[in-house]
Amino acid sequence: MAARLDELDRKILRRLQADAGESLDAIAREVGSSKTPVWNRIRKMREAGVIGPSTVIVDPDALGLEACFFVLIRTSEHEAEWQARFLAALRARPEVQEAHRLAGEIDYILKVRVENARAYDTFYQALISEVRVFNVTALLSMEELKAETALPV
Repeated sequence: MAARLDELDRKILRRLQADAGESLDAIAREVGSSKTPVWNRIRKMREAGVIGPSTVIVDPDALGLEACFFVLIRTSEHEAEWQARFLAALRARPEVQEAHRLAGEIDYILKVRVENARAYDTFYQALISEVRVFNVTALLSMEELKAETALPV
């Protein structure tokens, strides 16, 4: 169920998505309100689950994580036990930035960030040693054209 947000809530969310480290004074000034009402709205949105934990966006290239692979996985196994093992394997690997279960011919897609092809192979070998899959296709991203974390509010 979608949360009910008014225009001030949406303005606050846009500011927070742009820079969650911005001061409360600056946010209030930008959205045309004062600190206390803005703070109360942020608190209510946190309590309602609209706003999750604050994090920092890190440049992967600055850390030497220059290779981004999209990994397409097909499996012939759909039992709860296999799915639990697969999910545990994904959660245990920090290289997996995103994982989605899909409709269609491909069962799962992963976004994996590593240093290079050799690091991807290490990841791949570890994954298939833990869970059986039918087919894996890895696609190397040549260039990231757009990456947004902000949602359209």
